[in-house]
Amino acid sequence: MNRIWGYISGILAMFFFGISSPINKIMLYEMDPLVIAAFTYLIAGIFLFAIRLSPLKERILDFINHDSNSEIFISKKDYIIILLTAIFSSVIGPIAFLYGLRQTSAIDASLLLNTEVLFIIFMSFIIFKDILKRKDVFGIFLIVLGAIVLATKGEFDELFVNQNFIGSLLIISASFFWSVDTVLSKFLSNKRDLILISALKSSIGGLLLFLIILIIGIDILVPYDLLSLLLFTAIFSVALAFIVLYFALREIGSSRVGAIFPLASLFGSVSAFLILGESFSILEIIFGSLMLLGVYILYWDPKLKGNKKPLARDNDKNIK
Repeated sequence: MNRIWGYISGILAMFFFGISSPINKIMLYEMDPLVIAAFTYLIAGIFLFAIRLSPLKERILDFINHDSNSEIFISKKDYIIILLTAIFSSVIGPIAFLYGLRQTSAIDASLLLNTEVLFIIFMSFIIFKDILKRKDVFGIFLIVLGAIVLATKGEFDELFVNQNFIGSLLIISASFFWSVDTVLSKFLSNKRDLILISALKSSIGGLLLFLIILIIGIDILVPYDLLSLLLFTAIFSVALAFIVLYFALREIGSSRVGAIFPLASLFGSVSAFLILGESFSILEIIFGSLMLLGVYILYWDPKLKGNKKPLARDNDKNIK
């Protein structure tokens, strides 16, 4: 039964991640990307701190740590890593993603986020000396091919003045910074109080973004009709998504969670079609499918031992 709930939790996390793209796209019509990012991460941080101060804290932590040897103590080094991951995942990543999303479609953005897996694999290979198999090389090739075609739309003339291409590069940049967060999060993944770690990362990011907004002088008013979307993204696509994803990793293992990772792109693309009315081009269907297949190949393990790529498979516990 726990394994069933693990799969349900993993799919739910992918749904929360995926649906955030079209919701953010709607907010971008009336709000500045910096304002959206600042409110999203600050609200997520407040929500997680509220959970941590509530009677639910110990129940949740006992639940997600029920069979692990987690560490209670958080050292100065850990707090430095939390600060760095906050800067990468809650400041730079969201800024790049939202500015990129403003210049491209939510469907393309959802598909291009699969490049995060590519960056994670490469950093695992370089830093942790992971071994790349033939299937991994083939999976990487499919992701790179799909990303190039989706980013350029097959048109190379006047590439660097094309808004869609610039937006795509920003989306890929966001994927890179979120993958760096994943790498650094490896050193925090054995801590018991993951609610506190996530709350700190979100809050630090939100406060830094607000500081940038004050320096630049951007209007921080949130339209009343968009408040519910902002709250949904902050609570579900950032705060709760982390908790259910971590539970899924504990119950079914990260190899199986990695295998369902493409669902985030699928949910994002389908929800963009249903919510925004964005249409799928033949190009997006073909090369988007190739990217999803590439991600699946990278995570696929016939034996499902899940211990060959400790970072990409066993420690992907970061929050977006």
